[in-house]
Amino acid sequence: MPVRPRYMESSRRPPRRRRRGRALRPRVPRRRRSVLPFVVLAVVVAGGVAAAVLILTHQSRVRAERSVVDRFARAWERRDYRAMYGQLDAATRRRVSEPAFARAYRRAGATATIAALRTGKANRRGGSWSLPVSVRTQAFGTLRGRVTLPVHGDPPRIAWTAPLVFPGLRPGERLRRIVQAPRRAPLVARDGQPLADRDGFPSALGSQLGIVGTLGRPSGAQLGALTAAGFPSDTLVGTSGLERTLDAQLRGRAGGRLLAGRRVLASTRAVPSPPVHASIDPHLQSAASSALGGKFGGVAVVEPGTGEILALSGIALDGLQPPGSTFKIMTLTGSLEAGIVNLRSTFPVQTGANVEGRFVANANHESCGGDLTESFAKSCNSVFAPMGVRLGARRLVNVAERFGFNSPPVPGVATAKESTLPNAASVAKAAETGVTAFGQGRVLATPLQMAWVGSTIADGGQRPRLTLLHGGEPHLVRVTTPRVAALVKRLMLAVVNGSGATGTAAAISGVQVAGKTGTAELGGGQPNDAWFVAFAPAGAPKLAVGVLVVHGGFGGDTAAPIAHDVLTAGLGR
Repeated sequence: MPVRPRYMESSRRPPRRRRRGRALRPRVPRRRRSVLPFVVLAVVVAGGVAAAVLILTHQSRVRAERSVVDRFARAWERRDYRAMYGQLDAATRRRVSEPAFARAYRRAGATATIAALRTGKANRRGGSWSLPVSVRTQAFGTLRGRVTLPVHGDPPRIAWTAPLVFPGLRPGERLRRIVQAPRRAPLVARDGQPLADRDGFPSALGSQLGIVGTLGRPSGAQLGALTAAGFPSDTLVGTSGLERTLDAQLRGRAGGRLLAGRRVLASTRAVPSPPVHASIDPHLQSAASSALGGKFGGVAVVEPGTGEILALSGIALDGLQPPGSTFKIMTLTGSLEAGIVNLRSTFPVQTGANVEGRFVANANHESCGGDLTESFAKSCNSVFAPMGVRLGARRLVNVAERFGFNSPPVPGVATAKESTLPNAASVAKAAETGVTAFGQGRVLATPLQMAWVGSTIADGGQRPRLTLLHGGEPHLVRVTTPRVAALVKRLMLAVVNGSGATGTAAAISGVQVAGKTGTAELGGGQPNDAWFVAFAPAGAPKLAVGVLVVHGGFGGDTAAPIAHDVLTAGLGR
């Protein structure tokens, strides 16, 4: 049998026989899983985390830097140079001391006549912050610019340099100014009559009235205020009288140029003021001076409703003395408000009253009392000392302060002294409250203050802002209700017109005059001070008067006749 070569044999193996009861499954080749997607995901996640960390770190850094810049800006607005200095880096603090830093900003403020400074929202530019700054100046108007604050370090701090004292300054430049004063304005009375010319020389009328004042070189606080307003330091200013009181209005507005090195940052023109109308009425001023005569004291006349001061004679602005029973106007007001008394109230007739073991006597130890109208008209200390105790120190002080005590009477007029009384805690004891209630103890007032009190009652309980300028917009403050003011006015009418009252010497035929006397004890064997407060006509008040005669005796005898003469002249009677 022939043999078949091997190469001719089939390479396929003979099929396996199937095992019974078990099917053969096809064999699937196994695939290897790729790790690449996991690697990519890990890289992406890691990158995202890193990016998030970087973003958060950057945001945190920006917030920290902004906080430093904001603190610096807010402190600059407040002129809190210590707080500003606290935001500087160590290198700057080694180079510049805190006093030198503060001086640099104060010098820039004085040079530019800065009145107020405001900053805006800072913007980050690289490693620095651009801060918008608005500066309101007295001489150059409002200037706007930016300062660039370099911020670095950890924690962030400002790398300060000298140009940062004012917006617009460049390295090496110094802030300076060239200023010019306008010619002074003439001073005229409320009726237009000349009181002083542009050089401060008084007219014949001004010399006669004796209230114009003089000009001179400034010094002290007056010099500081002058240069802060942009005026040359050798500018003549008012040193007394109306020239001093109205100096800011009379000198006009300074002009000049604000320079950064040779560059002009701002320029303004000097502007003279128009003639300044004082509130003084020449006729009333002459009448007040004549009525006071050679007596040592003061007379003040105020227009109710406007607060314009019409006349000032003697020590009307600065003569502080105990006001005596004229203070009872305020005690009565407070007691009526509190419901402690009314027109039906009655009081025992007696020569005095015991207040916490202290005997308070009536003037000349006279028997005094009866109803409220009679007790006020006859000025009974025996009624008003206990009334003050019932009112209490807190309410008594409060009502006096509403009438202007413990406050400057004329804004911007340093020569007008503040009338005072102690705080409530200092007069809390009944005896102290009692004597305060009738203007003794530690109460002090000027004739202007008491004319102000009279004008407040005259205008239905509205206190005007006092002024020596004519024609301005009145500013009124409600002190008490119209009802209470009307009741006080009614009782003040009884002081002048009532039978046996203390102020009958102020009565004017055909005119209703409301008033209040005051006789203040000074102690030490000194004669009493005489006071009188009045306004007229009571139905439509035009004038309120405060009169003080130092060592003048009884108010009804000495001060009331002076008020009569002033009111008569002012009302044309």
